[in-house]
Amino acid sequence: MAKIKLDLHDIFNKGKKIEEELNRVIDEAVERRIPIVEIIPGKGSGQLKKKVIRFLQQKHIKAKYHRIDKDSKNFGRLFVRFKH
Repeated sequence: MAKIKLDLHDIFNKGKKIEEELNRVIDEAVERRIPIVEIIPGKGSGQLKKKVIRFLQQKHIKAKYHRIDKDSKNFGRLFVRFKH
């Protein structure tokens, strides 16, 4: 199964760049009909994960995907699932 992986460790402190990368992977998944995007905000304090979830819950972004799953074994990882 094809999936796209986005690791945010390198850009954790660059707010604008984080949103650009999130937009890019969501649009790429829709365009290429990829069923899963794996986003790794990392564990840390949890602030980056909250930022990612807030981004994904915006109405215009939420319309593009089916659901978000939090990894039960790894707190620092999210899966965005698509129905194409």
